[in-house]
Amino acid sequence: MDQNNQIVQNKTLTSLSLQEIMKCLPQRYPFLMLDKVIEIDGHMSAIGIKNVTFNEPIFQGHFPGEPIFPGVLIIEGMAQTAGAIVIAEQLELNKKFSVYMLSIDKARFRKPVIPGDRLEYHLQLIQRRRTIGRYYAKAIVEGQIVAEAEVGAMMKEA
Repeated sequence: MDQNNQIVQNKTLTSLSLQEIMKCLPQRYPFLMLDKVIEIDGHMSAIGIKNVTFNEPIFQGHFPGEPIFPGVLIIEGMAQTAGAIVIAEQLELNKKFSVYMLSIDKARFRKPVIPGDRLEYHLQLIQRRRTIGRYYAKAIVEGQIVAEAEVGAMMKEA
């Protein structure tokens, strides 16, 4: 039995389903900007996925007749991806934390995101000191970068 416990403890988290994301993050529809997280490497890197659909409430006003997914929500999806992997890692260690966004730097928007697009949030850790982390994030649709930014966040024990 001890051997089985050790195998479970050494398990590496490789993805998060929507249900697992909701255990990590307080956001809920319509403000949850993630459908799943894949290719997780601890708190070092991950890819978050958001399927953008015409049914999103934001498209009633942004913009009628020419729906464009707001850049600020793309940044929020980046931050939620970072938060989800950091909190998931802490949950695996039986610790409870919340994550709060501290900064957004070097944000650039290159191409509009529209209904039907599959947004991929690619995150890579830049630096982590104690409870503060910074990530380079890029949003990609069909292989093209549509946005990028550096996001900073702070963990706080819950």
